[in-house]
Parts: sequence; structure tokens; C-alpha cells
Amino acid sequence: MTAQNLLVEIFVEELPPKALKNLGGAFASALAAALQRDGLAGADAAVTAFASPRRLAAHIANVLTAAPDKPVSQKLMPVSVGLDAAGNATPALLKKLSALGADASSVAQLRRAGEGKAETLFLDSIAKGVSLAEGLQKALEAALAALPIPKVMSYQLADGWTSVNFVRPAHGLVALHGADVVPISVLGLQSGNTTHGHRFEASVAPIVIQHADGYAKTLREQGAVIASFDERRAEIVRQLSAAAQKAGEGLRPIEDNALLDEVTALVERPNVLIGQFEPEFLEVPQECLILTMKANQKYFPLLDAAGKLTHRFLVVSNLSPADVSAIVGGNERVVRPRLADARFFFDQDRKKTLESRVPGLDKVVYHNQLGSQGERSKRVIVIARLIAEMLGGGEGLVAQAEAAARLSKADLLTDMVGEFPELQGIMGRYYALNDGLPQEVADAVEDHYKPRFAGDSLPRGTVDKVTALADKLETLVGMFSIGQMPTGDKDPFALRRHAVGIIRMLMEGKIDLPLGKLLASAADSFASPLKDEIFDNLQTFIFDRLSGLLREQGYTAQEVDAVVSLRPQVLGDIPKRLAAVRAFSALPEAGALAAANKRVGNILKKAEAGVARHINAALLKEKAETALAKVLDDIVPKADTAFDAGDYAGSLKTLAALRTPVDAFFDEVMVNAEDAALRNNRLALLGRLHTAMNRVADISKLSA
Repeated sequence: MTAQNLLVEIFVEELPPKALKNLGGAFASALAAALQRDGLAGADAAVTAFASPRRLAAHIANVLTAAPDKPVSQKLMPVSVGLDAAGNATPALLKKLSALGADASSVAQLRRAGEGKAETLFLDSIAKGVSLAEGLQKALEAALAALPIPKVMSYQLADGWTSVNFVRPAHGLVALHGADVVPISVLGLQSGNTTHGHRFEASVAPIVIQHADGYAKTLREQGAVIASFDERRAEIVRQLSAAAQKAGEGLRPIEDNALLDEVTALVERPNVLIGQFEPEFLEVPQECLILTMKANQKYFPLLDAAGKLTHRFLVVSNLSPADVSAIVGGNERVVRPRLADARFFFDQDRKKTLESRVPGLDKVVYHNQLGSQGERSKRVIVIARLIAEMLGGGEGLVAQAEAAARLSKADLLTDMVGEFPELQGIMGRYYALNDGLPQEVADAVEDHYKPRFAGDSLPRGTVDKVTALADKLETLVGMFSIGQMPTGDKDPFALRRHAVGIIRMLMEGKIDLPLGKLLASAADSFASPLKDEIFDNLQTFIFDRLSGLLREQGYTAQEVDAVVSLRPQVLGDIPKRLAAVRAFSALPEAGALAAANKRVGNILKKAEAGVARHINAALLKEKAETALAKVLDDIVPKADTAFDAGDYAGSLKTLAALRTPVDAFFDEVMVNAEDAALRNNRLALLGRLHTAMNRVADISKLSA
């Protein structure tokens, strides 16, 4: 068994660019995993993925010509079934052996295991290791079947009769073990050692790959192809930076990883060129120009040091002629009509005010059970007004919040947003300013969509946050009211994102309003009242999102559970509560108090009747319960004062003094006394203790 490096390449027509990166990684990892399962490659074998517009390939280190033989033990049947009283094989055993390719002579070599009635017969043998050709054939078929193909194509082979299915028509297959071709076939192709390079700039056609280890170098030198996706991407980044510096001091290409990945998947050997357009196009909002250049032309717009769009852009070409003027000129001619369209849309849209477009929202369907966008906007206005009033912002805030809520969706009816839906909100802000509306209202029209994604910035001002909260609350309440909750991975209305947005605005945006009150205000905007069950489900949904968000921020599951299980209504307090819990956990008394709190909770849950609210001092008979009551009288007011002042860490730290009297109470006092009055009084004492200990967090959750 000889170990050499293996190369497998499938040469195809142009692959879907947005899927190429994932296809390349999946192909290499699936191929390697299958070879490892068969023992042809080690578990730690180095795997290199290659993916270019017209190829998927994998280089796997130290692959064997054949897998090692391995012992196999096959369970047959109980001894009592396989052997008769004389120890001879029964017909059932002989039939089983025959099915496994053995005969009666194997009976003497059968192994027994177990005792008594459980004694069983086993056939031990040596399984011959699979050959590389056989193993690679199965591995390649499995790898192709497992590819995350966006859409499968069906096409005919050269014989005119046979049809195969793959992401794109395949035209070549390379399989090299060192310098030797591994005989395999797939998609109607027989393996060899030849491939093809760049469509126009390869120096040789076809290209012979002499050795698996020379694949990338040969393609680069003879085929004008950088086979590695990551290397090609890094080369594009390098050239973009160099071209930006050449185009002007302080200029930089726009950062967009998705665009960079897509362009990497469109070229085999990148060549970054500088283009430009007429400066007068810059009168159009730069978001429009940037989007049309990125989405339609795959260009990288150039920004100045202040982040403002310039009239220059970068093209990643797949050609490298001596004279690039034709390529540059062609791209400049192509981009002008696109920019002219954007300017036309912008000019036309400004001829009508946002306010004049609002009635048109009544004709835009939002949801067949929730009405039109116009009806939805009316609900958002109501919610925005209620939130503004709760914040005590006065008539000015209320008026601006109502105006922003009314106009927030009006830009959906503009030509620009119709062409580029990604600009909704952004264009609304430009048009609001054009209409002479206050800056706060214009900003809110844009920011009410924020945060749009994980890590996105929050709305800027108070009007912005009020409008954004109203919009997201309406969506959540509306969708939950008609049973459109997320299930599994499906979340067509982005309700998880809306919930996280609400959480972040309340927790980070200094909006100190109770969550339940906000949800109730949103529910009031709907004609039908929200059922209690739906209201509870919605709160649970939001707190579940909150728990996940906090764990992502580095808090432990125990810390999060201790705070969130209480469902604190003012989410802005939660970071302080978590910090207090973490500080409390570091105290030497924390473990004992957490365990005691858990015990107290269990006792109170099991109490047959409601626990008395007041403690009768005359019924405190035991020294330990008297001492605990006295300490509670001393400690609780101090802890409550700290809690009311927002000093959650101080409140929990004050409770640390309860450890000794609590331990003594459980050591010396029987809670479930036979005397009902005595028992109820002790339960009342524990009730007061439990309430005092769980205002900041349920510290029983910290118990191991």
C-alpha cells in the first residue's frame, strides 16, 4: 500500500457564482470524508479545495492505493439455535453461513461469546481493504450527490440518448494519485490527466497535469487560472487596494464581502481596472449609484476618505490584454445608462411628495389576514403615538412620531424603490428632506427599519426609535395574532430579527419602558383583542431571543437563566442585573445561598395552601427562626433600598449576610410542623426570604 497525494477535478461550464464558494468547500470535504471512512485517507489528512468558474477540485494528502485489511466480527445467532445437542450445525446456521460466503467447514472456527442462554455464535474474518479505484468511485459519487446545488440541470451526453443531472454540464474529469491516473467515471466522463485553462488566455490546450502536486502551479503557468478560490480572492483584494491608491490619494473601494465573493467566482485570473463616469451623476443620492454599480455591473465604487462616493470605480476583469482601454471604455459606456436610469427615477420621484403617496398604500397588500399597507400604517401610527406619550416627550415628539409612522412606507410607491427594493427607507429619507420635513422625521423614515441585520446600528434619535419600535411591535403582534409564528428554520416575516431589534432598542437604546406595556399598546391598535395565550407566547418568544442574544455576548447559561427567568420588564436593567449576578457568584456565600434558595422554592411550591403573607412574631418558637426573622428585618430594607436605587450588585451583596442564619434555620427548624399555625408561620418566613432573595435574579438557577 503506497501513500501519495490525490487530485480530483471536475471541469464544467460556468458555475453559479453565488454558490461557487460553498460548492468548492463542500466537494473537497465530502470527498475527503468518504475516503477517510473507507480507510484510504487518514482522519488528519490535509485537504485543499479548489473552485474557479469552470472547475471544482480537491487535493487530499497521503491517500493509499488500497485500504488496510481489517478484522470483521459478524454476529450470527444464539448457540442454542445454531448448534444441536451434539454440537453439529443446524440448517439455520448453515443457511446463514452460506449467505455470508462461508461453508460448513467454518463451523469449527466460530467464536462463542456470552453465557447460558445468551451465548452467541460469531464469525470472525478478515475483510480485504477497498482499492483506491473502487473507493474513489464511491466517494466521488457520494460527494456529487451531497453538493449544495441551488438548481440541478438535466442534459444529454454525447451519445444523444443518455441524460445526466448536475449543476452545470461537465466536460472533463481528472483523477491523479501522484502521477498515476485512477480509473473512475462519473457523469458520462472517464478520468484522465488533462484539463483546460482560461477560455482566451491559456497558453496550452488541453493542459496535461503531470502530478497531483503540480495542479495549481500548472494551471497558473499554462492555463492562466488561479484555481484556489481563497488565493484568487486575496489577489483581488490586493489589486483593488493598489488600484484605489493609483486612482487618487485617500480613495478606497467599498467594502462588501458578498460582492467580493461573487466577483471571485466570476473570474479565473483577475485584472482590476479603473473606470470613471461623469461627475454630474453624483447629484443623485450615492446609495442609488453604489447599488446600481454593485448589483448590475459588479463594480467596486471608490469612496473618498470621508466615505463619500467619487466618480471613479473599479472593474475586476477576467482579461489581461496589453491595451486595456477597450475594456475600460466598454465598461464606462455600459455604466452610464444605469446611472442615467437612477437619475431619472430620482428626478421623477421628487415631483410627488411622500404625503401624496400615502393614500396609495391602501392598494398595496400587506397580508390577506391583516389588510393593506395603508391599514398597517394606521396601526403603526397609533402605536407610535402611545409610545411617544409613555416617554413623556410632549406634543412635539408625538407629532413627529406620528408623521414618521405615517410616511414610513410611502417610498414603497416610488420608482427608485420599485427598481431597488434594498433602498426602502433610505430613499424615503431623501424624499422627506426634499419635501421640507424636519430632520428628525426624515431620519426616522430611514431608521425605522433598523437594526436590519445582526450587528447593525440602532436608530439614531428618539423619534427614530419610537417609529422603529412601533413598526416592529405591530409586525410581531399582528403575525402572532394570526398564528404566523416562526417554526424551525422558517421565519418568512423575519420575526426573530424584529424581536432582537426590539430587545436591542430597549436594552441599549435607553428606552426604559416595560415590555408588557409596549406589547399591550401594540395589541390595542388591532380591532380584535389579543388573547392571553398569544400574549404569553409572544413574551416567551421575545425572552427566548433575549436569552440567545445574551449568551452570544458571553454570559453563561446559568447567569442568563437566573435573570431572564424572572422576565424583568425593563430590559435596560438587564446588563446591570447580569453584572450583579456575576459579582454575587464570586462571593463565598453564593453557592450555599443558591442551594438554600432552591430548597426554599421547592418547599413553597409543595405547600398545600397559599402561603401566609405576614409573619406572627409570637409563633417564632425556635431560636434559629427567631434569628432569621431578625436578620430579615435588618437586611431586607437595606437590600430593597439598594434595589430601588438600581444598585443591583449592592442589593445582592447585602443578602450575603443571610447565609449563616439560613443554614442554621434548615439545621434546627422543622418547617412542616404538625401544628398548622406554626407550619404556616414558618412558610410565611420562607416566603419573605424567597421574595427578598429573588428580586434581582432567581439565584436558585446558580445552584449546581
